[in-house]
Amino acid sequence: MADSAPPSPAAPPRRKTGRHRGEGQWAVGHFTPLNANEQAKRDDDGLNVRTRIETIYSKAGFHSIDPSDLRGRMRWWGLYTQRRPGIDGGKTAVLAPEELDDEFFMLRVRIDGGRLTTGQLRVIGEVSEEFARGTADLTDRQNIQYHWIRIEDVPEIWRRLEAVGLSTTEACGDTPRVILGSPVAGIAEDEILDGTPAIEEIQRRFIGNPDFSNLPRKFKSAVSGSPLLDVAHEINDVAFVGVHHPEHGPGFDLWVGGGLSTNPRIGVRLGAWVPLADVADVYGGVIGIFRDYGYRRLRNRARLKFLVADWGPAKFRQVLEDEYLGRPLADGPAPGQPVERWRDHVGVHRQKDGRFYVGFAPRVGRVDGATLTKIAALAEEHGSGRLRTTAEQKMIVLDVPEEQVASLVAGLEALDLRVGPSPFRRGTMACTGIEFCKLAIVETKARGAALIDELERRLPDFDEPLTINVNGCPNACARIQVADIGLKGQLVTDDVTGRQVEGFQVHLGGALGLEAGFGRKVRGLKVTSAGLPDYVERVLRRYQRQRTDGERFAQWVTRASEEDLS
Repeated sequence: MADSAPPSPAAPPRRKTGRHRGEGQWAVGHFTPLNANEQAKRDDDGLNVRTRIETIYSKAGFHSIDPSDLRGRMRWWGLYTQRRPGIDGGKTAVLAPEELDDEFFMLRVRIDGGRLTTGQLRVIGEVSEEFARGTADLTDRQNIQYHWIRIEDVPEIWRRLEAVGLSTTEACGDTPRVILGSPVAGIAEDEILDGTPAIEEIQRRFIGNPDFSNLPRKFKSAVSGSPLLDVAHEINDVAFVGVHHPEHGPGFDLWVGGGLSTNPRIGVRLGAWVPLADVADVYGGVIGIFRDYGYRRLRNRARLKFLVADWGPAKFRQVLEDEYLGRPLADGPAPGQPVERWRDHVGVHRQKDGRFYVGFAPRVGRVDGATLTKIAALAEEHGSGRLRTTAEQKMIVLDVPEEQVASLVAGLEALDLRVGPSPFRRGTMACTGIEFCKLAIVETKARGAALIDELERRLPDFDEPLTINVNGCPNACARIQVADIGLKGQLVTDDVTGRQVEGFQVHLGGALGLEAGFGRKVRGLKVTSAGLPDYVERVLRRYQRQRTDGERFAQWVTRASEEDLS
């Protein structure tokens, strides 16, 4: 195939300056695919695989799937092959993809802004029970993930989800992923402004749009007008954060270039204020820059954060204004510090209309289909038709009349969904881990749940906000670098037996919102999975003894000795 620009009607004029040509940037005239992923996307848009799933693969079965679709384009519709059972973490980086693949899939349901109706949640639960062996995990991107999905069942699952307005479109892949939004948008008493119209317009214009379905890598975004800063805006590719402009009123502060994984970066402010009506336009400009100037040569440098780091915020803003928007953006203020230390909306809170919303915490995001259908029934019984997922693996029931609150809380607690959880239940989250993920090295969900139980038993009076994030590999899906205690899964040497066992490298003192930054790594500090409760208890007891009045755990970590952190 001759070199030519991929179809992209919305793209700006190409500048063939040759700069960064070796990085595979379309905007400087370099269109030759430089790796297998780019070639696969050139060969066929990932959105097109749906037809093959419906007409071929679902009828002929797993072994009929073309490998380029199986481990590539099917992600454009939320499908990843899951890990074959029985493969230990030591083989994760050794085995070929076909040796790791099971004949079942993870399927991700995107829930933009975390917005759900009780009818939608009931369908999610029913699909889980019928097709996913009861699995349905809440993620830290406000999505819900199934496991054990058969390719034969995918068209029927899509039919049921789409009948109630849900979708798996571009839930994975090199695409615009789910748009995070404040789970209390439009109802919170202290809200700066409601970003829901912007999220809906972004969905309408960009999701499933072939002009933006071939990006260098995934593209993560967030829109929130909450003073709690409740969407982890610092680690998204683009984020719109609610602020009050002294002249123009409420709007959004624009951030770009955040992301974690093995090269973490905190996003940067462009110093620009964006009114609600312009959010979708600015989103389109930022994603357009990523599509056209993003580094496509090497996958490990293909995220927007690398381009932002090279350009700096001033040049990025200039290109955005001059080449993509055709107009300048107004300067604006930075967001304030979050008004509370917890940003997950757990608990009972008054809405601006006088009703209440009730947030609750499952264990490390793990629920099941039967529980989700019961949650939907409880919400409806207590006067609500709306729910929300959060960016902290939690869920919220909205619009509860005051006289119904106590009964709803009792019903949720009976399902082991805590409205008044311990700091350990509230602050611990975990990625999928080795149970299903082909990249994982260690188990996470069960380990995180067991850690909660142990810490509640050992430290029953601990009452400080604390985040413990458990990740099965270095890719940071559970945000290990920005947790008070971040646990990166790896194999470690057992001091007693000398054998390699599951364990964690420890990151301490990371944070978002309050003095956002990455955790401290103590030289040589690794713990076995079995020794994890002892280690966390030991460090938290030292913190309790040594902290000054009002000192957060992350602040204590910055001044603690390595001995105290070991």
